[in-house]
Amino acid sequence: MQVVSTFVPTEKELIEDLENTFPTITFSFYEKIDLVPEEEWSEAEIIVTYGEDLTAAHIESALHLKWIMVTSAGMELMPLSAIKQRNILVTNAKGIHKIPMAEYTISMMLQVARNTKILIENEKAGTWNRAVPIAELHGQAIAIIGAGSIGGEIARLAKAFQMKTLGVNRNGGKVTFVDEIYSMNDLDIVLPKADFIVNVLPSTSETKHILQAKHFSLMKKSAVFLNVGRGDVVDETTLIHALENGEIAHVVLDVFEQEPLQDRHVFWKMPNVTVTPHLSSRTKYYQPRALKIFKHNLHVYLEKENEFQNIINVERGY
Repeated sequence: MQVVSTFVPTEKELIEDLENTFPTITFSFYEKIDLVPEEEWSEAEIIVTYGEDLTAAHIESALHLKWIMVTSAGMELMPLSAIKQRNILVTNAKGIHKIPMAEYTISMMLQVARNTKILIENEKAGTWNRAVPIAELHGQAIAIIGAGSIGGEIARLAKAFQMKTLGVNRNGGKVTFVDEIYSMNDLDIVLPKADFIVNVLPSTSETKHILQAKHFSLMKKSAVFLNVGRGDVVDETTLIHALENGEIAHVVLDVFEQEPLQDRHVFWKMPNVTVTPHLSSRTKYYQPRALKIFKHNLHVYLEKENEFQNIINVERGY
């Protein structure tokens, strides 16, 4: 059986572990999909990918393809229509992101509250200024839009700071460590209550530009908006308008509508914007965690069982 992977582990031990665990399978790893030899691609029964390199043409030419393992959570760049036509199984690495993304979120909230950007600039300039305004997370309210596994972990850590936790998800379903849960129809009720608003929504046809100008006008002028979900949840011009008009105090952006963010983009220069390059989930533990799910599912696949983790509904895209 041929497995082709454009998800290339950086540690040689991870590849050796796969080969030793599944000695009857031929694994081949390529940094780019266009480096895969045609004969290997056409014979591949399983493809492992970050989910950003496949096209409908790739699916059509993979004649023996039965399963795609996506080693990320996002599915917005996958050729889902072509996959659906072939009835190909798709699984992803949902669940491995909650620890790093929650830690990232809390770290960025602390940076904004404690004015870390100013402190760093003062340090570089040799400026001793004890009058820099410093706030606390303690007692403030955080609203998590798209509250689920990741949102629950953010809420759990926020509780350590005695924050009030508000959650918003599709149907208002309960989430552990969230004090108050609301449905997406209740955004207008939740947003005015929050000091920090965190988006963890994925990119789907339902979520694109779901946050409108009216939502930012409802937020506190002191509010901080953090986006660790997907960039197209809000139009960038809407964010810029809200910041320039003082509707919110600060935004932290790890995701963007166009990535990488252009070097001349206004976000780089705005003092009330913190930019990071889509790395909230990336730590040295990312690859081992993704491969753990793949190994579980590969055992299931080989034994013709039906206990796959993270099966994707191709029609819905998640």
